[in-house]
Amino acid sequence: MKISVVIPTWNEEENARPICEAVMHVFETKLSTYVYEIIFIDNNSTDRTRSVIEELCNEYKTVKAIFNTRNFGQFNSPYYGLLQTCGDATILLCADFQDPVELLPIFVHEWEQGHKIVAGIKTNSKENKLMRFLRTCYYKLIKKMSDIEQIEHFTGFGLYDKSFIDTLRQIDDPVPFLRGIVAELGPKRKDIPYEQQRRRMGKTSNNFYSLYDAAMLSFTSYTKLGMRVAIFTGSILSFFSILAAFVYLILKLIYWDRFPAGNIPILLTALIFGALQLFFIGLLGEYILTINKRTIHRPLVVEEKRINF
Repeated sequence: MKISVVIPTWNEEENARPICEAVMHVFETKLSTYVYEIIFIDNNSTDRTRSVIEELCNEYKTVKAIFNTRNFGQFNSPYYGLLQTCGDATILLCADFQDPVELLPIFVHEWEQGHKIVAGIKTNSKENKLMRFLRTCYYKLIKKMSDIEQIEHFTGFGLYDKSFIDTLRQIDDPVPFLRGIVAELGPKRKDIPYEQQRRRMGKTSNNFYSLYDAAMLSFTSYTKLGMRVAIFTGSILSFFSILAAFVYLILKLIYWDRFPAGNIPILLTALIFGALQLFFIGLLGEYILTINKRTIHRPLVVEEKRINF
């Protein structure tokens, strides 16, 4: 039987060789009964990552590579890599050692027990405590709002049976959100807790924009609450605005000389409604942007070249 390991990279010149050798060591010592392949999919790195991967491909025929023509984002590239595997099971693994390679034998063991998906769940993390807190709040919020029960602290690190990879191939989605797809369409699943480590080397590519992008993709893909809140908020504020205007008119008619109209109430009302309109127009724009990306049907990635396939 064969196991595929997919390792997405972007500017991981210091980690590419160590993670490859670590995975190979695990297979040679603890999973020696399995044939394996390691597939690097590089998102147009600007450092020496590609050179290191090419060296690995020349040294080991079990190491394969896909080089994208440009950076296609943190979701498309790993997802596309999963679709290119031919193993009976596929493991998705980050290159920065935050996902411990020591869990690979545990994943395979649970797969042997019949679980089609084995998901690594971060129960603890050595990352920045503020980031950990914000991630926890996000996961709990999206879990409450989503129509599909989302998996907390799941980043995609895990093992996927060939049958589920075949399911992924059937999904025609140019902006796939793997975490949500696993929660929505995934079969019997086993969760394995682990402590997320710090990056061994290099600098993370995650920033506020990439984290916001991930949050909004999951929000617009799996929740209706945003638009529902806009409708309900608009309805409630409209009701109270009409009521306030009516009361204001009555008081003005009764106390014509003693009830000055003034500009302050009008100004405050305009500011409040203007701010709300901008917020909900922006939220609506996020939904429309997601819809637009899905209807254009662009390819997940465009390959520059493959090695050892």
